Amino acid sequence: MTRKKKTRSLADKVQIRTGRRKDYKKWRHENPEQVAPSRRFVQKKRQQRKLQAARKLARQQQGQPLEVHPSHDAGDNKSSDDSSQSDD
Repeated sequence: MTRKKKTRSLADKVQIRTGRRKDYKKWRHENPEQVAPSRRFVQKKRQQRKLQAARKLARQQQGQPLEVHPSHDAGDNKSSDDSSQSDD
């Protein structure tokens, strides 16, 4: 005896479905208010995003700060001095 697999899919809850994917896609496109995600799913994703943001912040605070454009005082001064002398 085989059992039917439990699913949380919205596809099984749709009454007008004829068994074809394109029919369901069309119905879903025409009725967006009925296809909203469940509260459980929304809460789960919100919690995941909070955890991800907290982990990212912890990583940023733990890491070493790096300068995007480190200043090379010796190299910059020579090139600017040379260009100013040639202009005069």
